[in-house]
Amino acid sequence: MGRWLAALFGSGLILLLLTGCDTVLQNEVPATATVQEPIDAQYYPSDEPVHLGIENFRRGSYGLAARYFRDAVEKAPKDATAWIGLAASYDRIGRFDLADQCYAQAIKLVGHTVQVLNNQGYSYMLRGNLVLAREKFEKAYKLDPTNPTIANNLQLLDSSRGFIQRTTDDPKIN
Repeated sequence: MGRWLAALFGSGLILLLLTGCDTVLQNEVPATATVQEPIDAQYYPSDEPVHLGIENFRRGSYGLAARYFRDAVEKAPKDATAWIGLAASYDRIGRFDLADQCYAQAIKLVGHTVQVLNNQGYSYMLRGNLVLAREKFEKAYKLDPTNPTIANNLQLLDSSRGFIQRTTDDPKIN
């Protein structure tokens, strides 16, 4: 019993017991506490750069996102998420040549997944290649017909056709 009381006292819990307090603040940590990592935990060197890449991509900072995703793929070349993020970032800054290389790496790692096909479709739509965009979106849709992102991209593709079609009567620019 002496060891148990010593442990309680050392962790500061004895004070709570003595005062009759029955709640402990979640953020309250005893001064002598140490953090220990589980033995079976694995560290993935690309996790932090991937998270920063995603955060910057969502903010619209595509150049920064590309930098973080590039760091991630350098640290963990088999991280498909990092390759896909890097490809999407390159798409947004108009580096389609680099995006294609990144998609190829992702495909080597995970194959033609719904995410890869959808992202490739969006890439082709950004380039104005609506035929290839539709092909990629339809392949993704066949794999996951309930995916709202793919349905929205197909709808966006359909609505974009009306904006870029030209007639032969358009004046020529010299």
